[in-house]
Amino acid sequence: MSNRRMGVFGGNFDPFHYGHLNSMLSVAERFGLNEIRVVPAHVSPLRVQTQGSTPEQRLEMLKRGVRDNADLIKIDTREIERGGVSYTIDTLQSYLNEGDRPEVMLIIGMDQFSKFDQWKDFDKILAGADLVVTTRPGMELPYSLDDFPMAVRSLVADYDSHQAMLKSGRTIYFMQLEDVDASGTEIRKKIRFGQSIHTLVPPAVEEYIREHKLFESVQRNIGDFEKFAQYCSALLVDKGGVNVQTYDLRDRSAPAEFTLIASGTSTRHATALAEHLIREVKKDYNVWPENLEGQSEGRWVVVDYGALIVHVFYDYVRQEYRLEQLWSKPARP
Repeated sequence: MSNRRMGVFGGNFDPFHYGHLNSMLSVAERFGLNEIRVVPAHVSPLRVQTQGSTPEQRLEMLKRGVRDNADLIKIDTREIERGGVSYTIDTLQSYLNEGDRPEVMLIIGMDQFSKFDQWKDFDKILAGADLVVTTRPGMELPYSLDDFPMAVRSLVADYDSHQAMLKSGRTIYFMQLEDVDASGTEIRKKIRFGQSIHTLVPPAVEEYIREHKLFESVQRNIGDFEKFAQYCSALLVDKGGVNVQTYDLRDRSAPAEFTLIASGTSTRHATALAEHLIREVKKDYNVWPENLEGQSEGRWVVVDYGALIVHVFYDYVRQEYRLEQLWSKPARP
């Protein structure tokens, strides 16, 4: 194994933002890395299908975002070139098979670490590389092993608040960042509402987004969101949705112009309702949601179409949260 210490930072970069850049530069400085390989995914295996830019557009934003740090940060396109679903273990193995066998540190966020045991061959990843887990402002580091993903706990030999020593001889490091609180979801939402993103992304990335009108296609394709809300309501009713209510929020300070609430009779039914909605909207309007949360559990699924946000609950959970009390009378069906 060589003395070359290499960081690997993968992701969708949709778009690339200052949070990504700060994470790479901070980790490189702390651990004395010789280079960072930033690897845009072709398709991430745990990412649900949402509206976004193409792999080629994501790559171009990445190139523009890191060009001032080209001496340290190298863009690696092997996952895009490989096509299909991108698995970290395949990319890691290709690095470890390089002639000088660099010392590899895989850099991920705390949100990714929370589901790390869902990654393909996660145990082999932790046997071949150290892991650096970074946290954005507002996100806490693990207090104990109980905060680790269940299947990762058995791989740990010892743990303190800053690092976990693994039985493989590798280490998981935890690093709190002094950071801009940026996320791709937040940036895409700001763009949809015409808000400034200049403090969140490098100028060259913002320029590219504006030039190519990225993240605006949902608005263009849907057009009339009042009509779209009625369309979505009818889809959920037809699929057996319970107590489907639509709320017009245009005269209030709210993250969307309309919101829709529906119940399923079970978590499985709630998930099926959301999947039916997404499938039919894609077929009729040719858009995916901007964001999707809670689909795997089915207790509270949030389908975000920008000016319309759909909440699909397991009915028992809906009664617990009483989300309707946030708004007054629902819109006319």
